[in-house]
Amino acid sequence: MKTYEVVREIPNLCANNQMRDVFFEEVETDDPVAYVKSILKGKSVEITTDFPAPGRINVYANIAGMVQKFLFTEV
Repeated sequence: MKTYEVVREIPNLCANNQMRDVFFEEVETDDPVAYVKSILKGKSVEITTDFPAPGRINVYANIAGMVQKFLFTEV
């Protein structure tokens, strides 16, 4: 299994609030997309992924129009 540092960004949809919640954690997984799906299980999620650099995977989870970002960086 690979170890990743994960930054999770959740936008705040309240009016006049431009801040977002940001969480940091270290996880072990061989499949970042499956990891994100396990966190959001039970919800209807549309997943997109990009690979900006070696050892980095960005996973975007669209849940009813709200997009959460999961930024994986291999440790």
